[in-house]
Amino acid sequence: MCSELFRIPYSWAGVPIFGFGVLLAVWAIAGLSSLGLSIRRHGWNAETWGLVPLLALTGAAILWLPKLFPDGLPIRGYGLMVLLGVVSGIALATYRARQVGLNHEIIWSLAFWLFIGGILGARLFYVIEYWDQRFRSDSLATTIFRVLDFPEGGLVIYGALLGGAVATIAFVRKHHLPLLALADLITPSMLVGLALGRIGCLLNGCCYGGPSTLPWAVTFPPTSPPYLDQVANGEMYGFRLDVDHPQRPTIEYVEPASAASTAGLAAGDVITRINSDSVFSLVEAQQVLMQEFSTHEPLKLQFAKDDKRVELAAADPPARSRPVHPAQVYSAIDAALLAWFLWAYYPFRRRDGEVIALLLTIHPISRFMLEIIRTDEPAVWGTGLSISQNISILIFVVAVGVWVYLLKQPRRVAWPAQVAS
Repeated sequence: MCSELFRIPYSWAGVPIFGFGVLLAVWAIAGLSSLGLSIRRHGWNAETWGLVPLLALTGAAILWLPKLFPDGLPIRGYGLMVLLGVVSGIALATYRARQVGLNHEIIWSLAFWLFIGGILGARLFYVIEYWDQRFRSDSLATTIFRVLDFPEGGLVIYGALLGGAVATIAFVRKHHLPLLALADLITPSMLVGLALGRIGCLLNGCCYGGPSTLPWAVTFPPTSPPYLDQVANGEMYGFRLDVDHPQRPTIEYVEPASAASTAGLAAGDVITRINSDSVFSLVEAQQVLMQEFSTHEPLKLQFAKDDKRVELAAADPPARSRPVHPAQVYSAIDAALLAWFLWAYYPFRRRDGEVIALLLTIHPISRFMLEIIRTDEPAVWGTGLSISQNISILIFVVAVGVWVYLLKQPRRVAWPAQVAS
């Protein structure tokens, strides 16, 4: 894990870089030059107007970053990998566009729409899913900061897919382009971006897997989400709370030969009290466990059944989390292999829409399976499945409908590939 790689200072040798500094001057010159060139080539059309919000956002970021991060601009591993994923995806789609004889400027214009739509969708999905655990706050300013701090981590691929789909539909309607043909062209790029983004997840410590004894299992430092998750759910004491039953703090698993096992804890026990605090829900129990772990005091538990009481010795904070599956690496490999397959299949498609249909068919299956080893998403809606697994099933059903529609269409593509690979 390497959440923050380094920090960029706001001044160098006394010369301001950000704020009202060198970077703003470079932005003004480059921005006005790009805008003037676009006006000269296209006039004030949609392409030119598309540059305006991008330039405005960039300028605002240069001005306001010193106020948001007074100690220097943090370059985080997650944000950097997302950026690399975006750049790589654009480069790949631009290369494919040239192969089929499409103006590559269309890809650059679409990229801006997709970036905004994808980021908004991915972040909104994550905020909704983890609102109670990570975003709710008594301070409005704190809540807003947490919501906007996406470079720290917290983007959901299905949210990006939905947000990107809305942005793509709006773009093709505006520019009168064939939707399915354009979707096929950019689909491999989305998977390349996902593969690199998952490496960012590994650097950030999010999207982690469950306990593992495999040789390639990984551990994380005390500030990481996996470590804090293990503290909050009692794993440092040898048991784990059942996150799929938020109404009451229930023990899901007791590690054999652990202090919890020796003390008589068993799966299914419902905790009613931790030390001096009564607990009535999973969240309350997690909060108390976090608090008590930091005090290095013994843990006294009381249970609903037969007024059962046990005491566990204080747990010494380990230097690293317990080993877990590197689910981020699994996901990155899965996305990379699927990107390669879809890229190779593109020249052989018989109808527009087949490439995106393959994505909608294969990815939900692999994502459903990957969710089995992840522990960061609880079951929802009484299904016993995580929100991503439920959406995977829904997307797979949609894919079946897409295939039924495509197979009724004549064998014809709008942009035949000029290469065989």
